[in-house]
Amino acid sequence: MLLPNGIRHLPGYLDRPTQEALVEAIRAVVAEAPLYTPAMPGTGKEMSVRMTNCGPLGWVTDKQRGYRYQQTHPVTGNPWPAMPPQLLEFWNDITAYEKPPEACLVNFYNDDARMGLHQDRDEQDLAAPVLSISLGNSCLFRVGGLNRKDPTLSFKLSSGDIVVIGGEGRLCFHGVDRIHPSTSTLLKNGGRINLTLRRVNP
Repeated sequence: MLLPNGIRHLPGYLDRPTQEALVEAIRAVVAEAPLYTPAMPGTGKEMSVRMTNCGPLGWVTDKQRGYRYQQTHPVTGNPWPAMPPQLLEFWNDITAYEKPPEACLVNFYNDDARMGLHQDRDEQDLAAPVLSISLGNSCLFRVGGLNRKDPTLSFKLSSGDIVVIGGEGRLCFHGVDRIHPSTSTLLKNGGRINLTLRRVNP
């Protein structure tokens, strides 16, 4: 499978004990910054994923103000919790980017959730890659080109897989077509967690 330049798939990068430890760290994040349902700009249509963030900044969206980064949880008004240290280690080891990530999006997919094709372009520092970690049930991940109508290819992401979106492929369209139920025992109630680390400011 030939991925667009700048996009890397690292299957099975995290072993099971590392995944379990990361899930516990994310549970602590969610206890402090609860999952909520984001809404699309303009229409106010709710997304099918629930989400939260950790790190100095968090990505949020709502009907009134649209896509943006901010320092506080949109429901509680509290600052986002700190990013678990192992996430910073993965960023350093895999991306070798000289600046640390400022936001980690935590997306929870139930078995019916999807994520339409989109670009990650709300960051000022587009030289920094996006690092994506999959935990829990497998999904069918789709990636295309720099234009929405470019041809796409799809492949399975399993628990412990990592995808790096950077370089020439930093603005490639990508999304999640579907979740494959009962493909992992990592999360006791099923579903999939996707962690997306991003550098926002230059």
